[in-house]
Amino acid sequence: MCRSLIPLDRTPFRLIGGRVCFFLCLLGWISPVWAEQVLVFAAASTRDAVLEAIEVHDGNVVASFAASSTLARQIENGAPAALFLSANDAWMNRLDSLDLLEMGSRHNWLGNRLALLASPDTEPPVGAIAPGFPLADWLGDGRLGLADPDHVPAGRYARAALESLGIWQAIAPRSVRAPNVRAALALIERGETPLGIVYESDARVCATCRLVAVLPADSHAPIRYPLALIKGQASEAARAFHAFLLTKAAAEIFESYGFVVH
Repeated sequence: MCRSLIPLDRTPFRLIGGRVCFFLCLLGWISPVWAEQVLVFAAASTRDAVLEAIEVHDGNVVASFAASSTLARQIENGAPAALFLSANDAWMNRLDSLDLLEMGSRHNWLGNRLALLASPDTEPPVGAIAPGFPLADWLGDGRLGLADPDHVPAGRYARAALESLGIWQAIAPRSVRAPNVRAALALIERGETPLGIVYESDARVCATCRLVAVLPADSHAPIRYPLALIKGQASEAARAFHAFLLTKAAAEIFESYGFVVH
């Protein structure tokens, strides 16, 4: 059974999930089947791969996708997620510091790269991605789409890369900041921004977008996606899905979407 939940950006949970499910079941408001479902919180960039993994696993698993910062805060506020797949170490570290992770379950599981994409109606510029490259000129009268660099891992990596290349100060006022990396991809795909920076895995999802270049790996910190079980939510079903994600079969799924599996 596979179902993607609506992202939980605006309504943080403030009740502990296990108790909520128990009492709602007693009151007949939700079925026992729902109470047994495994809820996965995953970074927006992993959406397609996670949903395929859920289908292949064939377990009672549902997933909610949003920016890692949003999901981590919701877990901190009591959201009943059983697994968390973050797009960077920082938000997983925060949950770890609050003693919210199941001991021994954390793995630095996936890697990724940053891609500069052109919208379907934009002729991809030609030139090397090197210090001082003319991104502002490439934008023309348009703006650069990217995830919010103040809150979202993809945006933070993008800002770090452009700072390293010496052009962030010129580009920052001409950027459109999206709430997550898939929203940034949508800006590019719809032609609302002629160019944008997303993960390479996102670039593969947009069939009509055009890859300009992959940004130099040494222009930003390594992109890591840690995976962990959440303390108090690690049911047998959750542990089974966690174990499945670490198998070769799951690795092949994520590699097919452009992720690097460690």
